[in-house]
Amino acid sequence: MNPAENYILKQQEPFKSILLQLQTIIEAVVPGVEMLYKWRIPVFYTNGIPICYLNQSKDYVDFAFWHREQIGKYQEHFVISNRKSVASLRYKSVEDINDDVIVYVLQEQLRINTSPYIAIRKSRTKKK
Repeated sequence: MNPAENYILKQQEPFKSILLQLQTIIEAVVPGVEMLYKWRIPVFYTNGIPICYLNQSKDYVDFAFWHREQIGKYQEHFVISNRKSVASLRYKSVEDINDDVIVYVLQEQLRINTSPYIAIRKSRTKKK
C-alpha cells in the first residue's frame, strides 16, 4: 500500500469515508490521475501537474486546489481565509459532498493546467 492510501485508510470515521468518496470522484473525473504522498498528504497529479490535495484537519476534510481566481462558479463554497493561492471545499460528513461542485472544480483545474494561454494571460494580467 502506498503512503497516500495509508493516510486515507488510517483516518477515523467519518473522515475516512469522506476521503474515500473524494478519492473516488477524483479518479472518476480526472483521466490518468496519479495519487502521490507529498507534504504528508495525498496529492493528485495529472501529467506531472498537481490538480488538488486532500487533508484531514481538526473536524473536517479539505479538498484543496489552486487557481481559485480563474474558477467562475461555486465561489460561495470556497474557503479562502488566510490563504494566498489555495482554496478548498470543506466537508464534515459524506452527505455534505456536492458532486457537481467537485466535478466542476476538477474540470476547471484540468482546463487551467493544460492551457498555456491561460497561464500566460494570468501572469500578464497581474503585472498591469
